[in-house]
Amino acid sequence: MAADLAGIHSSDPATVYLAAWARVKDFRVEDLERALYDERSLVRMSGMRRTMFVVTRDGAATMDAACTKALIDGQRKRQIKMVEDSGIASNGAAFTDRVAGATMEALEARGEATAGELKEDVPELDQKIHFGEGKRWKGSVGLSTRVLFLLATEGRIVRGRPLGSWISSQYRWSTTESWLGGPLPVLDPEQARTDLARNWLGTFGPGTELDVKWWSGWNLGPTRQAIGDAGAVEVEFDGGAKGYVLEDDLDPVEPPDEWVALLPGLDPTVMGWKERFWYLGEHAGDLFDRNGNAGPTVWSNGRVVGGWAQRPDGEVAYELLDPVGGGARALINAKASELTAWLDGVVVTPRFRTPLEKRLSAA
Repeated sequence: MAADLAGIHSSDPATVYLAAWARVKDFRVEDLERALYDERSLVRMSGMRRTMFVVTRDGAATMDAACTKALIDGQRKRQIKMVEDSGIASNGAAFTDRVAGATMEALEARGEATAGELKEDVPELDQKIHFGEGKRWKGSVGLSTRVLFLLATEGRIVRGRPLGSWISSQYRWSTTESWLGGPLPVLDPEQARTDLARNWLGTFGPGTELDVKWWSGWNLGPTRQAIGDAGAVEVEFDGGAKGYVLEDDLDPVEPPDEWVALLPGLDPTVMGWKERFWYLGEHAGDLFDRNGNAGPTVWSNGRVVGGWAQRPDGEVAYELLDPVGGGARALINAKASELTAWLDGVVVTPRFRTPLEKRLSAA
């Protein structure tokens, strides 16, 4: 599943599990935990658009070369400036290198550690850095958060087991070498972008140039090159818009039987395209937050027809925004009951809440 979807969104930890429940027959929480934390055939890391994904180990190397490595210089410069602007050190570069080195030494000594444990070993981490002074969006963030994010972006550390249950967003950290048995393979960035574009087209194609650019986080030039090098074929959508699809994906397909799905917030399918009208219609205001993060959605036959949420007692409730037939409504009712039973009292509050989800959960 992680390979087929070119990664599973993991900014909200519950998304990974609920996305798997929607797609994997007889899925259990322990199945994913085993793949992530015991077999380590899946890796949680930052990639496209600085977003967290769960990917296969091969996918991790591709994503790292195609997307993550390009973030390092900008994130390092940002951290140096924040350290200096906050008055923590006059030489932000030297301070960042020293604290990052001490953090790596502490992590290697412990084997795995939380941010709180690392603060005990490296007291400098227990400071606040400030940003946006004089701006409406000013704020502060723990230095430990920024240092760990930079080390993860550099591929030196990875997130391991969470501190709590499967819905927890606090993780233990390990060095990449100790967690995976070695560093991520170093791949050619251009080839990695081509491979990632081919993966996207194989999963989400046909799609537009803007879709690929937005999903990957690349600039326009690398996007166009990756699409071309992936061997994509230009096609025309209804209405005359131009798109791309893989050459072996041009043949017509038989429509599937009637189907429904309850997909979680930030689901990789919901977030797979930038231009969403063809499956989302006019429902973005109800089902997305102001920053473009998707909430839980109800699907019927390839389009979004509503949203769902959990009530305080754990019941899964839904609201339809488009009419559906009686057969589809019966399938949606069955899915909602099935998901309520599977969650078994665990109440999941999406990290990014949307108007419809808030309305339903309070009902």
